Amino acid sequence: MRIEFDSEVWRWAARTDAWFFASVPEELSAEIHELPAPPRGFASLRVQVRVGSTSWRTSIFYNGSEYVLPLKRQVRDAEGFGEGDTILVDLEIIDL
Repeated sequence: MRIEFDSEVWRWAARTDAWFFASVPEELSAEIHELPAPPRGFASLRVQVRVGSTSWRTSIFYNGSEYVLPLKRQVRDAEGFGEGDTILVDLEIIDL
C-alpha cells in the first residue's frame, strides 16, 4: 500500500531530547490499521518513506487513533524543515 499526504511536523513533548514526528491522517490511519499485518510492538509497520528528495526506511507507530512517522534529524536537516512546517510524505508500507 502506498499513500501520499501532507502533515505538520510536531515535537514529542514527553521527552527532553528532540523527537519529531509527522502524523498520518486519521482516515488513512484507520485504513492502514485494518490491513492484515504481522504483529509487532506498538502496532508498528515497516515503511519506505520519501520527503522531498530524501528516502529512508523506518517504522510507523500506532498511538490509538493515528499512525505517527518519526523524522530523523538527518532527514530534517537535508530537507530543511522543522517543527510546525508542513511536509508532503510519500509512504509505502513494506510490512504486509
